[in-house]
Amino acid sequence: MKVVVTGGCGFIGTNFIRYFIKKHPGYKILNIDKLTYAGNLENLKDFKKRKNYHFVKADICNALFMKKLFKKFKPDAVINFAAETHVDRSITAPSQFMKTNFLGVGTLLNLCLDFGIKGFLQVSTDEVYGSIEKGSFCENSLLTPSSPYAASKAGADGLVMAYHTTYKLPILITRTTNNYGPYQFPEKLIPLVILNALKNKKIPVYGNGMNVRDWIYVEDNCAAIDQVLHKGKIGEIYNIAGKCEKTNIQVIKTLLQILNVDESLITYVKDRPGHDQRYSLSMSKIKKQLGWQPKTSFARGIKKTIDWYQNNKTWLHNTQTGAYRKFYKQYYSKLGLKEK
Repeated sequence: MKVVVTGGCGFIGTNFIRYFIKKHPGYKILNIDKLTYAGNLENLKDFKKRKNYHFVKADICNALFMKKLFKKFKPDAVINFAAETHVDRSITAPSQFMKTNFLGVGTLLNLCLDFGIKGFLQVSTDEVYGSIEKGSFCENSLLTPSSPYAASKAGADGLVMAYHTTYKLPILITRTTNNYGPYQFPEKLIPLVILNALKNKKIPVYGNGMNVRDWIYVEDNCAAIDQVLHKGKIGEIYNIAGKCEKTNIQVIKTLLQILNVDESLITYVKDRPGHDQRYSLSMSKIKKQLGWQPKTSFARGIKKTIDWYQNNKTWLHNTQTGAYRKFYKQYYSKLGLKEK
C-alpha cells in the first residue's frame, strides 16, 4: 500500500510514521509537511535512508504542487495530520488556522476525488465538541467548538463528511483526546512544564488550573488510527479516548514530583478567552467495533515521556531557536511573565 501522510513532521504525525512503518514494513510512505515552527525534520532523520519512506516539503494548500506529488506517488490512502493546533495562537491569529485546517483539507479532498483514492482519514480532535459538564461525548453529539482552532477543525470534519455524502468519497474521521509523549513541541502543557522545570523557570497555569482533560499516550492513539484505517467502516467517525481525566494542576504537580522540582514555580495567570472546562469522549464505538482500547497507563506513559525529554536535550534545545524562540517570547509576554 502507498500512503500519503500529511503533517508527518509534527508531534502525532511523527509518532504515527514511526509506529506505522514498524507495523507495516511493506508499505510505502510519502510524508508531506510544510515545516512550520512545530514541524521538525530532526524527528525522522533516522528514516532518510529507508527505501519505503520519502519526505517532501510542501503546503497542503498549494493545489498545483500537491497534484504533482499525487500524480507521481499514486497513493492508495491519505492520512491528514497537517494542522495548526495551538489554541492560544488561534485566538491571537485565527486566519492561518482557517486556511490550513479548512481550506487545506478541501484541497486534499479534491485531490482524493481526482485520483480515486481508496481511503482518506481525517485526524480531528475532541475540542470540536466543546465542553461537557458531566458524562462523555459520543460520535453523533452536537459540535459546539469554543476556539477558532476547534471551529476550524469542526468545519473540516463537516467538509469531509459532505464529500462522502455528495461524492461517495471513502472517508474516515478520528477524534482524539489530549495526546502526550515524545517529540511534542514545547508549547503544549506537558513538554512546556518539563522544559521550564528543567530550567527552573516559572510554569504558567491558566485560571485556577481545574480545567479537566483526558490524556492518552501518543502511541496508543497511533495504534487506534491504524486500526481505523484498516478496519473502520467507511463514512464513520471514531472517538479515541485515553479514559484518564485529570485537572491541569494535577498533571503539573505530578510532573514536578517526578522531576523533584518545587511547586513554587507554579504561577497562576489570567484565564484565556473561551477556555473549555472539561473534555470527555466515549470510546464505546471503537472498542466494540474494532476492539481497540488504550494500553498505556498515565503513570507509565508520563514516566516514558519525561525520560525521553531528559535523554533528548539537544532536540529540546533546538526547538528553542528561530521561529520557536520568537513565539516563546511572545507567549510569555502575553501571560505577563518575564522570560529569563
